[in-house]
Amino acid sequence: MKFDDIFKEIGEFGPYQRRNYLLLVVGWVLTGPIMVLSVFVMGSPDHRCQIPGLYNDSYAVQGKQHTDLIHKYIPLDSDGEYDKCYLYNIDRSKTVFDNESRPINASKIKCFAWVYDKTLFQDTFVTKENLVCDNKYRISLSKTIYFAGVLTGSFLFGMVSDLIGRKKTLFIGIVFELASTLALAWSYNYLTYVILRFCTGAACVGVFMTTYVLAMEWVGPSTRTYAGLIIAFFGPVGELYLELIAYLTRDWFWIVIGVAVPFVLVFILYCFLPESPRWLYSTGKKEEASKLLEKAAKYNGKDISSKLFDDIDIGKKEAGKIWLLFSDRRLGVRTVIIFYNWMVASMVFYGLSLNTGILYGDYYINFLIIVLVEFPGHILPLFMIDRIGRKRSHFIYMGVGGIACLSTIFTVNFGGEDLQYITTALAMLGKLFATAAFATIYVLSAELFPTAIRNIGMGSSSCWARVGGMISPFIADTADLVGGTSGTAIPLSIFGGACLLAAGLTLILPETLHQMLPETIEDGKNFTTKEYKEKSKKYLQGTQEIIVTQF
Repeated sequence: MKFDDIFKEIGEFGPYQRRNYLLLVVGWVLTGPIMVLSVFVMGSPDHRCQIPGLYNDSYAVQGKQHTDLIHKYIPLDSDGEYDKCYLYNIDRSKTVFDNESRPINASKIKCFAWVYDKTLFQDTFVTKENLVCDNKYRISLSKTIYFAGVLTGSFLFGMVSDLIGRKKTLFIGIVFELASTLALAWSYNYLTYVILRFCTGAACVGVFMTTYVLAMEWVGPSTRTYAGLIIAFFGPVGELYLELIAYLTRDWFWIVIGVAVPFVLVFILYCFLPESPRWLYSTGKKEEASKLLEKAAKYNGKDISSKLFDDIDIGKKEAGKIWLLFSDRRLGVRTVIIFYNWMVASMVFYGLSLNTGILYGDYYINFLIIVLVEFPGHILPLFMIDRIGRKRSHFIYMGVGGIACLSTIFTVNFGGEDLQYITTALAMLGKLFATAAFATIYVLSAELFPTAIRNIGMGSSSCWARVGGMISPFIADTADLVGGTSGTAIPLSIFGGACLLAAGLTLILPETLHQMLPETIEDGKNFTTKEYKEKSKKYLQGTQEIIVTQF
């Protein structure tokens, strides 16, 4: 008997699994804010140079005398706003002023002290460490370091989970996440911050991965696909909580505390979670696994015999080598296209999520909309991929998302301020379809990689997704190359162009809907042949079971 057949006897998604699933969803929701924490912690408010000698200077104008001092020392940029990095070098014996007290013949020098607008934030880590002007790149660098932590955690927690079990690994992730996030609130300099942010990234993905695996290994095959998509649907709920905390406190210290403290609840819920019976069986702990399964059956109101667990085939874990992904030209081309699509989906998803400041409009409202569009982005694949296919769905998501982002060129450069809201709407549309594309490429690639190399193929794809997250902050910074309102279109155009290229490359991939999953490397090579399609047709006609990819 295969292990999945057990769920037909004890219940595929009975009350016991639903209880565990709900507990894991809570952990999933509370982990979500960590991923986008930098949106508010690293928020960069409007600022200008501090007026020399005026130690009580503020960004807000305090009166006519203050206005005259601002005019005297602070130049205007090309958009008529305060220059953020330079002030006038006033030579009292030579400088000539106009009627508004602005110098006519003064040179500009860099400043080393700033005042910040307190409208959006009372205090952020950017204002604490003055990460502006020549140090502005450190904001993007900190986000890249975070995703480097995510990449590292993907490897470490994956290995630990297979070694000591899902539940113990989840406990380690929760402890590591709580400790590193709390410590983040007391970061006394930039180096401390990025080190701790690296740690939170590693722990965050550890909790995410282990939560997902544990949830999937407790449900039956007929409900596993939807269970996987639905748990992802709850991710934005945590981001909405982050928005609420940020809006109410407007201080990076309390935002971090507000995100970290709820993890205490995860500790409590953890006590009620069982270990994965599949992992227990795979490591020879059959008696412990049998007791858990009997408990689940009893909770679900199912009567089973203890002999049911005597002859269970857990299945052989494949140990594919990465070079086998390129052992054939057809496999190699598909692999490169899949890697690129994972990278672009992640790049656009996090590029728009973490860089709300490049968009027009209210900062908090923009982030709220960016989060809300994730909900329909998660729903779309549920209705489309089984109706029009994985390939066609992904092509539509990437294509429409790319066109939306590229269209901002016209609204920014030809529409002016009157069409700023359309620019933001187009960016939101790009985020919506990037969310849908992220979910769909996961399914498509899992069904294209042969079983023999599926694990290594999916793991490598995930690595490329992390690369996309790492480069997305620097793409957002390309807005500064032009500056002003016109610069907003540059990162969105890069995202759009990358999406359209990904959409075009997707057309090269074969469709996997109503196709038998490839088992061997040879199946992967012959996936598009007429013989394999006939074989798939006969196989699918002979079974009523839902084929679900397992990792």
